[in-house]
Amino acid sequence: MAILATLTSACSTLRYVAHVAHGQAQLVSGREPIAKVIADPATDAKLAARLRIAQEARGFASARLHLPDNHSYTSYVDLKRPYVVWNVFAAPRYSVDPILHCFPIAGCVPYRGWFDEALAKAEAAKLEARGDDVYVGGVTAYSTLGWFADPITSTMLRWDDDELIGTIFHELAHQQLYVKDDTAFNESFATFVQDEGLREWRTSRGESVHEERDRNAGDEFVQLVLDLRERLRKLYAGELSQAAMEAAKQNEIAEFRRRYAEWRDTHFPGDHRYDALVAKPINNATLLPFGLYDGWTPAFAALFAQSAGDWSAFYIRVGELARVGKAAREERLRALAATAAQPVPPSRRPNS
Repeated sequence: MAILATLTSACSTLRYVAHVAHGQAQLVSGREPIAKVIADPATDAKLAARLRIAQEARGFASARLHLPDNHSYTSYVDLKRPYVVWNVFAAPRYSVDPILHCFPIAGCVPYRGWFDEALAKAEAAKLEARGDDVYVGGVTAYSTLGWFADPITSTMLRWDDDELIGTIFHELAHQQLYVKDDTAFNESFATFVQDEGLREWRTSRGESVHEERDRNAGDEFVQLVLDLRERLRKLYAGELSQAAMEAAKQNEIAEFRRRYAEWRDTHFPGDHRYDALVAKPINNATLLPFGLYDGWTPAFAALFAQSAGDWSAFYIRVGELARVGKAAREERLRALAATAAQPVPPSRRPNS
């Protein structure tokens, strides 16, 4: 998922501004009301069924999760490409800190989004040529933070119903609340709303919730990646020569792959969902998205429990966090995350 910057920025080149404006205009001009698409006899039955599910979820988001009730995700556009945007992440060759891009409304974010894959790859090539580590990742959904009525895109329909529904909740959460210059806070908040919202959605329909084993595997894999990032951070803080540091960097990446295989075979034998990802080239930039989307989710889970599962009360508490300075906010989030490790009393457990 991506947050697209506003169309003007002193930090952006004129070419990039024009590109974003053109890409956004294409999305807006290509939208059709979902009700019209469903009613069209020429619409494929499978597409119509997916769009009906999306509209049910859209209604649930506002009625039950108290997310914004507007025209976002009530229209559809067929993009005829695999992703809506391609995000370009970059980091110095010997640093795990991202190169930031700053915009008036969205604030500073650790990536730049492109509507055209070729342009994204060209940007990545320029950054790589100057010595940076780069990573280009396709994104199936995006948010303009409510500046436009964001549509359901064909790219969002590539995944199963859970992913589609969760994505709608996630993107609407960005419209509910967004803090400039704090990507980890914004994405973790939206990811919690996505996960908890999906759980409530499935419960409301009498559907089984996904096994905890799948979530545990995902959480543990992210921790393996974050461990690699911290090992590299410590390595880069040293005073090795460039040749020695490069060798040590590659050794840490090789050791990560070894630890991954050992973890997989010990705890999740036969589960190879992350094999292809681990086999791909790894550099500082490929590590940046990890922890970005869910680092603070335990803290938001604790805050939701303290709100007795009341979404309106929860948003008020999140808003209070959003209004304090970043340092104070992170201190409170750490305290909340620590309480998340403790069992929640039954009377306080949401929807128990």
